[in-house]
Amino acid sequence: MHQQSEILEHIQNTNTQYNLAPLPKRIRYPANRTDIASGFPDPLVSKTIEVDVQLLDVYHRILLDLEAKILRQARQHDPICLGLLRSIPGVGKILALTILYEVHDISRFPAVGDFVSYARLVKCAHESAGKRTGSKNNKIGNAHLKWAFSEAAVLFLRGHEPAKRLHQKLVSKYGKAKALSIIAQKLGRVVFSMLKRKMAFDPLRFFQGGVHESVA
Repeated sequence: MHQQSEILEHIQNTNTQYNLAPLPKRIRYPANRTDIASGFPDPLVSKTIEVDVQLLDVYHRILLDLEAKILRQARQHDPICLGLLRSIPGVGKILALTILYEVHDISRFPAVGDFVSYARLVKCAHESAGKRTGSKNNKIGNAHLKWAFSEAAVLFLRGHEPAKRLHQKLVSKYGKAKALSIIAQKLGRVVFSMLKRKMAFDPLRFFQGGVHESVA
């Protein structure tokens, strides 16, 4: 995925470097990048972009095969938790699989605070000699879960009017960045409860829950 992202970024940067018109569609999808190499007038640059596209097509096939195998394993390994995670609006198979396998076993977290701290959704308190000296250690925890819940927060807002209203309210109070972090943390807390209780996403429970401000 990282290598695929680097190639996509190279194509976008090259397009900008040569002051060409913005690429009209999202080129992460194969159907949207079939003729982009021909848009570069320099033949050597065009050939470079053509090679990039060929590499992207290879990575696309590899990733589809890998995702299918992991999904089949997850459906055998823990179909209940996988289904619960997919019940969250905006959470597709990739985010669900990431959360499922990075959490591994929700019972290893005694309380919701332990879980959201591990997922880097709150700032870790720094203590010395039993005294709290500030919120540091931001690298402690699981970076993959931090990414997954951050992505889930963005997708949760798409086409979900109650979520958009909550986001607007939070933006007016905290600003855009912190508002999105608060929603990511709320999702983390809800996921902890869902996996503990083996219950699907409950919108009423999500929107009635309190807002926690100690975000990372």
